[in-house]
Amino acid sequence: MKRILSLLVATTLSVFSITAQELENSTLWKIEGNGLEKPSYLFGTIHITCDATLEDDVKKALDETTQIVMELDMDDPSMQMKMMKGMYLKNGKTLKDFVSEEDYKTIDSLFINNMGMSVKMMENVKPFFLSSMFYPKMLDCPMQSFELELTKIAKEQKEEIYGLETIEEQIKVFDDIPLEDQYADLIRMAENNLEDDKDIFAKMLKVYKEENITALLDMMDDDKNKTVSNHQDKLLNERNENWISKIGEYAKDQPTFFGVGAGHLAGDNGVINLLRDAGYTVTAIVE
Repeated sequence: MKRILSLLVATTLSVFSITAQELENSTLWKIEGNGLEKPSYLFGTIHITCDATLEDDVKKALDETTQIVMELDMDDPSMQMKMMKGMYLKNGKTLKDFVSEEDYKTIDSLFINNMGMSVKMMENVKPFFLSSMFYPKMLDCPMQSFELELTKIAKEQKEEIYGLETIEEQIKVFDDIPLEDQYADLIRMAENNLEDDKDIFAKMLKVYKEENITALLDMMDDDKNKTVSNHQDKLLNERNENWISKIGEYAKDQPTFFGVGAGHLAGDNGVINLLRDAGYTVTAIVE
């Protein structure tokens, strides 16, 4: 359960990735140069999907590396406890303090129709946690995850797993975004009972399968979503910039397989471009 919860948080962050820069169609990239003795690899994941089967080139990259670094340390035994501590609104606030009575009923219906329970049980839970609960419902298949698959591989190969961020840092991203904008997005989800969101996810999965990381970013640029359109700096740019030095440290220590949401790869402020700016050679692995 702790891993599923962390994936939902990561998914919420990744679907908010925006900006674009034309790059080769690939979700796997080799990192070389800038003092690295051996190459490392950067793999763009999609946090929830219908098929998390790893392609042969990804498996080869895993064989050539000796540790796995994802957005979060997926085998951290304290993750669930830390996440639970950050789930709740402060100062006794609840959902009713931020939405109208009519919107409350709409959100309640969303929970009853899709979760089989009223939102009354979770009125004091932060909005991005409420929204993230519905991501598995947007798939028309049993949920799979590349992060869980990579965690399984790490155990089989007896390799360590590390994180570029802590769960507290991921939660803080949303703590820095006005609750009003987050509730507006939750209301939007509820008003059409996830239909628009299901359509977006279906298109996203198709584009991801094509490994078109630039198109993936383009299709996510939807100004209907206040959290996206108003707070791109917090959701994407600052996080990517913070990762670059950490990626360099891990890669210089030993050959590393990095797995992060594919939405972080492309764009002027994407991880690929930022690594190149830092002096690394980053090339697409294209079969």
